[in-house]
Amino acid sequence: MNSKLVVLLLGLLATIGTVYAGDPAQTQTARRPNILVIMSDEHNAHVMGCDGDPLARTPHLDALAARGALFLAHYCASPICIPSRQTFTTGQYVWRHNVWGNTVGVPEGTPSLPRLLNAAGYESFLDGKMHYKGGMTHGFKVIDEKTGLIRLAKKAQTASDSDPEDRGGESQGTKKLKPRRRLPAGEFRDNGTELGAEFTPIGSDPNMDSFIDVARRNNAIKFLRERRPDDKPFFLVVGFIAPHYPLVAPPAYIAHFKDKVPAPEIPAGYLDTLPMNYKLLRNDRKLERVPPEMVELARESYYARVEWTDHQIGLVLDALKASPFADNTIVIYTADHGENMGEHGLWWKNCLYDSAARVPLIISWPARWKGGQVRTGACGTVDLVQTIAELAGAKTPKDWNGTSLVPWLDNPSSAWKDLAVSEYYAGYIASGIVMIRQGSWKYVYHTQADEKHGPERELYNLRADSKELCNLAGDAQQRERLQAMHTALVKELGEDPEQSERRFRAGAIPEAPKGILN
Repeated sequence: MNSKLVVLLLGLLATIGTVYAGDPAQTQTARRPNILVIMSDEHNAHVMGCDGDPLARTPHLDALAARGALFLAHYCASPICIPSRQTFTTGQYVWRHNVWGNTVGVPEGTPSLPRLLNAAGYESFLDGKMHYKGGMTHGFKVIDEKTGLIRLAKKAQTASDSDPEDRGGESQGTKKLKPRRRLPAGEFRDNGTELGAEFTPIGSDPNMDSFIDVARRNNAIKFLRERRPDDKPFFLVVGFIAPHYPLVAPPAYIAHFKDKVPAPEIPAGYLDTLPMNYKLLRNDRKLERVPPEMVELARESYYARVEWTDHQIGLVLDALKASPFADNTIVIYTADHGENMGEHGLWWKNCLYDSAARVPLIISWPARWKGGQVRTGACGTVDLVQTIAELAGAKTPKDWNGTSLVPWLDNPSSAWKDLAVSEYYAGYIASGIVMIRQGSWKYVYHTQADEKHGPERELYNLRADSKELCNLAGDAQQRERLQAMHTALVKELGEDPEQSERRFRAGAIPEAPKGILN
């Protein structure tokens, strides 16, 4: 071989070796992106500066939105923890995975998002809350909260492991399935001045440094500092509890919001017009006589707790920025569900008003998408799952729901379905509730509670009535829209909500997906 050609080839090989073996950061950038999902619990999407709230102090989330895309009409799968997180895990609507309340989830071994990503060459890690029970991990390597080390999964269980919050928590085993319990339709008790237990404790807490979210934050930082650039790409989910109640925060945070948060708008006579399910929710959770001073403190405390949560998120994002993965990591922020703050006379979650069902969604990857973008079309948890799978190069099962947001992220003019669905079948109500958001319109269907009660419907034009105070379901001019949206709801879900409600009452769970029909 010509000596000059040999020298040329050797030089070329040396150059290639330098690119692929020399600089770990270059190697990392050339690979598929890492994916960091930060999921809080009970974050009302409006309480963020980037969502237009002038009082909220969320500088780190605002900065993340400035580096990415903010979705202003993103909805959780269900306004309660476990059903919503099971949808994030399984890629299916609630009626399909049949995890209705805060009980044991789908069996270990069920196709899951982390398992799909693992098969595509990723390594999936869970740091913090995902509300799996019975030792289930669903494909995640779990970071131990005490040590920060990866711990082995416990033996998976499928027997009952229900929370007190689940009012349908009869036996979940396959031998003693019983019909789920609903609240009696139209029956209310007199609670006097007694308040729901969630209002205690409330206000200043000087000991927030001992809260479990601090350990989760530190473990995420430790992971990003110690992860090697030549390891597999990672899928890391950091699950915070805050801003979920108790409504406490450091004294300085509370003091800042003193006398600044206005009271919720509740027109005279409005509470009498609520659907029966929401009247039952107010009654059962003892929310009917919250004194004005408690309303004020609770709202101030929630804003303070959101600010505290934002600070924890900022520390994690700072660690990412200082790591070798900064340029090749997709960052996603969202929540499992929202938070009522006295609007509609409701607190906590468990309803399908936007305060509880709409959640934050920010997706940032400056290497691919420019920052400061806003998407106003409706989307949901199932769409986020499909998006993560596509970004990771993973193929989802045919029976999963949702549509990937990636084409819409790549091109804001790309056609988007502009549709989201949320379902609620858990406790404190007489019958299941489902909603569909299409464009600026939102339709809510309350399934029939018994032969004397229901179904009930709600219809809102969110462009004209963002606070959802004017129910247009009884407007004769909206009959065609009402029917069209109900048809679209059933089509999107793939099952009539009345059938889902019957299966819920019959005891349908993952161990008996068709319920007990006798």
